[in-house]
Amino acid sequence: MTNWVNWAGDQSCTPATIAAPSSTEELAAELARAEAAGHTVRVAGSGHSFTDTVLTDGTLLRLNKLDRILSVDRATGLVRAEAGITLNAASNALHPLGLAFPNLGDIDVQSIAGATATGTHGTGAKLQNLSAALQSVELMLADGSRVELNEQTDPDGWRAARVNIGALGVVTAVTLQMVPSFVLEGIERPVPLEEVLADLDTHVDGNEHFEFYMFAHSPLAMTKRNNTVQLPEQPRSKAVDWFSDILMTNYTFDALCRLTRRSPSLIPWVQKGAAYAGSYRRQVERSYRVFASPRLFRFTEMEYAIPREHSIDAIREIKEVATRFDTAMPIEVRWVAPDDAFLSPAGGRDTCYIAVHQYEGMEYEGYFRACEAVFDKYNGRPHWGKRHFQTAETLRTRYPEWERFTEVRRRFDPKGRFTNPYLERVLGPVG
Repeated sequence: MTNWVNWAGDQSCTPATIAAPSSTEELAAELARAEAAGHTVRVAGSGHSFTDTVLTDGTLLRLNKLDRILSVDRATGLVRAEAGITLNAASNALHPLGLAFPNLGDIDVQSIAGATATGTHGTGAKLQNLSAALQSVELMLADGSRVELNEQTDPDGWRAARVNIGALGVVTAVTLQMVPSFVLEGIERPVPLEEVLADLDTHVDGNEHFEFYMFAHSPLAMTKRNNTVQLPEQPRSKAVDWFSDILMTNYTFDALCRLTRRSPSLIPWVQKGAAYAGSYRRQVERSYRVFASPRLFRFTEMEYAIPREHSIDAIREIKEVATRFDTAMPIEVRWVAPDDAFLSPAGGRDTCYIAVHQYEGMEYEGYFRACEAVFDKYNGRPHWGKRHFQTAETLRTRYPEWERFTEVRRRFDPKGRFTNPYLERVLGPVG
């Protein structure tokens, strides 16, 4: 037997079988073997979820060998890709063909199937989460059959499959709507938080992409705004990239977090210093290189989607909550447009995402539960790939299309082949 461990190192399981099929025929054979053995089946992407969504003692499937781009229509921007390709690999392959994702988060090592299944997003008040780019989804069911889900063939199945948490079957391929490649100007600078909040709509609506980090014990917000420019790419030297993204953002901050884990009384000083160290930075580069940056130190995370109109109140409350707990990590705030996937955290409403983090090895539950109490006040919906303490009973009323998703789940997985304790908790039993 072999263990599976997620990226953060805080979720693990020992499946009876771990399989990495290299074709849909091999995948179907693995599902047949799971059926014969009475195993439940879960699929792991790149392991960047912080929840126990992947864990199983049955069959665990890895789709990293199903990572090809199958077709590209440069005229329409439609791209067909296998489910295991990562966002970064897709971006690198498609840029020379003149195509790009319209938006990305700040991490791009996730598989396309995993990122969309959990409702992963970037920031941009007029831009939807990544799953909205899915024009069609190919799903393999427990019996090895495949169905193609899109707005024409199965509108409810399509709206369920775009954010599916692995509850419907195995996504084997997707058709994505891409946009022409573009260059972004990314500008980062510290701004007093109260100054940002005093004119928040201008920041959010006045930029294609706006976000900020804040610390509990600093008055500053580390703002980042990305906007399309008609300029040639201006790649930074490898030395500058290494100094900024690796040495300072990763190694130095990691060392400071380790220090605060031993001496929590240093947290306010570290946070104030980190905030002031976030000085002005400008980057003009192809889009995906501006959106994403490496994350080399380990942490765990909770993120909630709340209605945009509650942004300011919730930001202030979460910042105050963070002052009561030992955490050196920042709080991240982003905005996205509504979409219509049944289980999308941004479904049907303009959305503010607020993410809280805890460094590896430090107690997170008390802090996260206190934050979740704030998010609950505002009818918050958890990011499906990040920690939360909700159940099907507490979530059902927060998603207007909950029952329609449940019906699709019953239709595609009537025997519960693709369930596990996490899905039983957050979605309820299949029957």
